[in-house]
Amino acid sequence: MKLKDDSRKIQKGDTFIAIDNGRNYIDDAIKAGANKIINEDKIYDVETIIVNDTRQYLADYLYQKFKSELNKITLIGITGTNGKTTTAYLIYELFNLLNIRCAYIGTIGFYINNEIKPLNNTTPDLVDLYNMFQECINKNIKVIVMEVSSHALKLNRVLNIKFDYGIFTNLTHDHLDFHHNLDDYKDSKKRLFNSLKNNKYAIINSDDASFKDFIFKKNHNVLYGTDGEYRLLDYKLSLQKSEFNLIHKNRKYHIQLNIPCLYNIYNYIAALIVLNKYGFNIMKIMEKTKFLKAPAGRMELVNKDNKYVLIDYAHTPDAVLNVLKNVKTFKPNKIITIIGCGGNRDKTKRPIMGEIATKNSDFVIFTNDNPRKENELDIIKDITYNLDSNNYEIIHNREYAIKKGIKMLAKNDILLILGKGHEKYQIIGDKKIHFDDKEIALKFLNKC
Repeated sequence: MKLKDDSRKIQKGDTFIAIDNGRNYIDDAIKAGANKIINEDKIYDVETIIVNDTRQYLADYLYQKFKSELNKITLIGITGTNGKTTTAYLIYELFNLLNIRCAYIGTIGFYINNEIKPLNNTTPDLVDLYNMFQECINKNIKVIVMEVSSHALKLNRVLNIKFDYGIFTNLTHDHLDFHHNLDDYKDSKKRLFNSLKNNKYAIINSDDASFKDFIFKKNHNVLYGTDGEYRLLDYKLSLQKSEFNLIHKNRKYHIQLNIPCLYNIYNYIAALIVLNKYGFNIMKIMEKTKFLKAPAGRMELVNKDNKYVLIDYAHTPDAVLNVLKNVKTFKPNKIITIIGCGGNRDKTKRPIMGEIATKNSDFVIFTNDNPRKENELDIIKDITYNLDSNNYEIIHNREYAIKKGIKMLAKNDILLILGKGHEKYQIIGDKKIHFDDKEIALKFLNKC
């Protein structure tokens, strides 16, 4: 039985299972060639199975089908407001550098055997996810590391999936358009730690105010930060690297990471813990650390003639504040920030981000960032609402905003282009238009 939950992907002989609003597409699936329908309430002219909960049925079916093979693979799930992508990517890189075949599933795609496949969601839905698992099984992958978003957890996209490791990075303001309040957002993320295999590792950032909420007695809890089993002692930051001392089991390790910013030290420590608990000693992990780089669009440096541009995906208040605080430690002459907010998304964070940007930058250019179907004027009005500073201007066209920012750069200034990071598109209305912050920045830097 070839089971599909998307009527557009149905081929002759497939079975269509109607998940959520999938019931509206059952007739389409039958026309496309489905010879069996699984739904919750209606008999059709083809073979029909009626179940109480189609999502649970699907999760149970897929789990039973893949259980024995998946149990041979180490599965790592990462949740948190910020840091999921970088932490997952560092784990992926380290395992492969240490000759353990590892795949990555998350915001920047599906990485397997040096091939990158784009994804529509940070955490794909169940059928797509299990299709990736099948590919991993076929290609003899030993470890899968994946980002697990709060949406995925609440919408049961990882229902029945059991993880060997769960990582909690942090919890800050985001996605309240979907979750409505911070408690629901937190409770959704906590579900990951109820999805660990018995006594498996819960790796928790003890420097986050919510860390105790992610500690469950049934898990093997490992804390990291300025307190915990893996303790950050001190650090030194620069534009192109980070150095820090880590204490574990009364031994001190001096680690150099070729990625800037304090929060990336935290991301790296979480990755190191996974590799260490998997069986690699810290010195062995450190040997490979010198080869690590950040994923695309995460504090990605583009520079020419002492003019520095940093491109980052920061799109939450906490992420923007952390980027700006870290950039200040590099002691630039001026910080110029280009930033916007996505349309048809959490509106409550917009004025907070506007205030953070203007208070922590010398100058800010507010611009478009995937306005989608929302009026771009309304988005900027929300961002600049009640601002009591005048160190900003508004340039809706993102390319013109980047051009202006680069024109403003003087020696040893830093231009931050925030919000889109690795994305190579701008969503305006229903259209995805090619747009790449790095590509545009390079174009104008080369004209300087």
